[in-house]
Amino acid sequence: MRSSHALDRSEITFDDDHAVANAGVVLTATLAERLGLEQLVDATVDLGDRTGAARPGRKVMTLVQSMVLGGDSIDDADVLRSGDTEAVLPHRPMAPSTLGTFLRSFTFGHVRQLDKVVATALRRAWAAGAGPGEAPMTIDLDSTVCEVHGHRKGGASYGHTRVLGYHPLLATRADTGEVLHVRQRTGKANTARGAVRFVSETVARVRRAGATGALTVRADSGFHSDALIEKCRALQVVFSITVRQTSQVKEAISAIPDGAWAPIDYTAGGEAHVGEGTYKGHRLIVRRTRLLGPQAEMWPDWRYHAFATDRAGDAVDLDRDHRQHAVMELAIRDLKGCRAEPRPLGAVLRQRGVGGAGRVGPQPPAVGGCPGARHRGAGGGQDHPSAVSRPPRTAHPVRAEAVG
Repeated sequence: MRSSHALDRSEITFDDDHAVANAGVVLTATLAERLGLEQLVDATVDLGDRTGAARPGRKVMTLVQSMVLGGDSIDDADVLRSGDTEAVLPHRPMAPSTLGTFLRSFTFGHVRQLDKVVATALRRAWAAGAGPGEAPMTIDLDSTVCEVHGHRKGGASYGHTRVLGYHPLLATRADTGEVLHVRQRTGKANTARGAVRFVSETVARVRRAGATGALTVRADSGFHSDALIEKCRALQVVFSITVRQTSQVKEAISAIPDGAWAPIDYTAGGEAHVGEGTYKGHRLIVRRTRLLGPQAEMWPDWRYHAFATDRAGDAVDLDRDHRQHAVMELAIRDLKGCRAEPRPLGAVLRQRGVGGAGRVGPQPPAVGGCPGARHRGAGGGQDHPSAVSRPPRTAHPVRAEAVG
């Protein structure tokens, strides 16, 4: 029997200079080049005389491409410098140590500069044909908890889930799943914290980007407030927001006549109806469900789900549309699946900016579960980030460089 100690003397090397570890990144690299993102960052982000101020565009694009490939720390950016991967990038990938120096120089003002970069990139992409134009568009609003580990994560704290992490706000475009806006918050932030200003920024962003049609904001009960509804009205945006089951809401539901409930399709072994009332002067559309048969003993009474809206249309149709807010969970799942989620790259302000730059805006469907991929059914229909992690070799024909 051969000694296993021979394995201790073995060394694995990456000695093929033409191999590309993640050649699929050429898709996002091509998109970034067509949109002129590196030049846009260079023209917008100004760190002054701070350390690491040179070539901000190249550094931001290195971080973005690293996140597309599943990186969740600055050290993971080193994968872009392996083999011939640099040949399929429109920029030179920067070393992790350089990226760390760059990020440590950020202040909140520089974060807002990156917000401007994201807004301009979205406008360019939509002008190229990816935008809704004059068509109506629905904006889904939600939040999620992104777990982190360790005791030195800036801004991380325990919230209602009792999980150490961050609690960012997200706004997505319902028909494509692309992330329109994101704002980092501490883990203990209340769900509705900053939501009114966040909606204002999102609506302004999509209007500047070329969305001239009617806008609708959908959100769950965590965001329901008179302030948010008033802001939507001021922005001339219609709303569809779930309400909490307060005593006033329950009273409004009980006032709906028995003959006003319309049956709708529901799963086998149960039944559901939709009715309509009023709450604080708004339409209150209510869906009630209950189980039938042997399982009815578990939930013998009606369960109610109500939302306030100022939209016109049939209550059953509006209820069906409001339930589509659940596609927001697919966008959140995809963000976490490709690891392009809020991660600690230093203080929370620095991470808020670069994290947003890496997640916001349209990307080709082949990128996988990253933002911008189009949803297809309940499963989402996206490929795993391994779609960009293919290991071909670069070839050099006479007239063009090919990856195959």
